[in-house]
Amino acid sequence: MQKEHGSAPAANTGRLRHRKRSNEVPTEDSKENGRHLLINDQSKYRSMLTRVYSSIWMIGGFVLIIYMGHLCIWAMVVVIQIFMAKELFNLLRKAHEDSHLPGFRLLNWHFFFTAMLFVYGRILSQRLVNTVTSDKFLYQLLMLTSTNPGTQAKYLLRVDQANLGQSKRAWPQGVEYFMYTGSCFAEYFMYTGLVFLNTSCFMWFILTLKKKMYKYQFSQYAWTHMILIVVSTQASFTVANIFEGIFWFLLPASLIVINDIAAYFFGFFFGRTPLIKLSPKKTWEGFIGASVTTIISAFMLANIMGRYEWLTCPRKDLSTRWLHCDPGPLFKPEYFTLPVWVPKWFPWREAQVLPVQWHAVWLGLFASIIAPFGGFFASGFKRAFKIKDFGDSIPGHGGMTDRMDCQMVMAVFAYIYHQSFVGPQSLSIEMILDQILMNLSFKEQRALYMKLGQIIQEMQFEEF
Repeated sequence: MQKEHGSAPAANTGRLRHRKRSNEVPTEDSKENGRHLLINDQSKYRSMLTRVYSSIWMIGGFVLIIYMGHLCIWAMVVVIQIFMAKELFNLLRKAHEDSHLPGFRLLNWHFFFTAMLFVYGRILSQRLVNTVTSDKFLYQLLMLTSTNPGTQAKYLLRVDQANLGQSKRAWPQGVEYFMYTGSCFAEYFMYTGLVFLNTSCFMWFILTLKKKMYKYQFSQYAWTHMILIVVSTQASFTVANIFEGIFWFLLPASLIVINDIAAYFFGFFFGRTPLIKLSPKKTWEGFIGASVTTIISAFMLANIMGRYEWLTCPRKDLSTRWLHCDPGPLFKPEYFTLPVWVPKWFPWREAQVLPVQWHAVWLGLFASIIAPFGGFFASGFKRAFKIKDFGDSIPGHGGMTDRMDCQMVMAVFAYIYHQSFVGPQSLSIEMILDQILMNLSFKEQRALYMKLGQIIQEMQFEEF
């Protein structure tokens, strides 16, 4: 009996089964709490200097591009998109499989640039027409290069006496008609080309399918389209904000930068309480300090930026000339008398506030509370793929995707907020006239004129 009891455990030890280990990167739960905080990092000052040096160069270059205007900002967004797409494409790339699929990587870029053409074509097609029709040389060149002699004669007769240097509202019927038909032609050409490019992408993918590679190819196909949604679609909101006025691009982007810098330094010097497990170095002290700093900065920056027409005026064409416009009520200062409890030694008795500053507070709230979750999402994504950064293009910061994760979320919110709450409030007579001239044909404009005259006459009759 003793022998049997003694041999039983020995028989079972040979069949011990071990629990399958997770593919995830080990979390900080098994490590000492607070071990990864910046306040306990021995090499934090060296990494801080590298990060600060890179930040100075990025901010300096960013200011220069803002000064150069809308087209340069758009070009910067395109370059950032390409870097982000490259980093994300490489994330699931397998060299062995790619060696058996020549040209497959080129197909990914074909999809990417086709999506860019669609996204930006919708935003810039009307502005391209405005650029051509507002420039005398380009307009005449376009008419003279027309392949239809009858079309040349018809349009040249209509604009023979036109002074293209005048305001749009003084243009004759022929120019207005050309603007309308030119816009329709641009949209037709764009969508026809996009249908051809998208169809060729799909056919190319089907023709490159190979046996024993189906799973990899279809996973890459799905991954490519997810990148298009994340990168191209969200970047389109950024470009739309730029042409609505640099203010609506610069302020949200600056708030994300301020929030990131403030969170880093508050966590660097005071951070002791971990915030979220996905990002071990994020702390509550950094999160709260950055939130307060960002909201205050939003209110102050809006007052400074809102005083410059170069930042507040929308761009209706693709030219680089200086902008002049009616800023609208949002950018006209309002004066408030300070309450009696303010000390007498305070130098100001009234405060000057732009109405847009109250909208900026909401942008600051989103940038400090909601937008950081874009960074948390990216952190979880990196941990799932066992990588520290998406790339190494920016020393001390990682890749371009590491810097743009929160910016993309902020751009979408800024665009929706502007279209929902700011656009209806910032309408002026000049803006309404521009919309009428750009989007209505001459016949529709004349019908609108007759209808407005009828309404005004009825209102005057009712007064008497």
